[in-house]
Amino acid sequence: MEPHSYGSKTSLRLDLTFGALADPTRRAILARLALGEAAVNELATPFAMSQPAISKHLKVLERAGLITRGRDAQRRLSRLEAKPLAEATEWIAEYREFWKGSLARLDEVLEDKQKTKKKKRKQKHKKH
Repeated sequence: MEPHSYGSKTSLRLDLTFGALADPTRRAILARLALGEAAVNELATPFAMSQPAISKHLKVLERAGLITRGRDAQRRLSRLEAKPLAEATEWIAEYREFWKGSLARLDEVLEDKQKTKKKKRKQKHKKH
């Protein structure tokens, strides 16, 4: 596992990505955009908030590189960008491998403890 150096471009992108993903409204917007591009009013529909509030969320997502925004005739459409999510997934996957190894080692320790307990119980029963 190669650590991401603090202050690197990758680290900054991950900070922006995870910061954007920290909000449930932004995650819902991304889920909607996974179905296809949409205008601000379409994205605002399921939420009890104004279009300007949705626009603020879109700016956070755009700054993180999670969406791009363009024009189609008279509408400003937003579309999902997968690269930052792929980078975040890759970063998480590195730690998943770490935890798998840690959990495997923990399983071994617990098995050893259980074997030791069983041996002690058998020895105790032999004495009686």
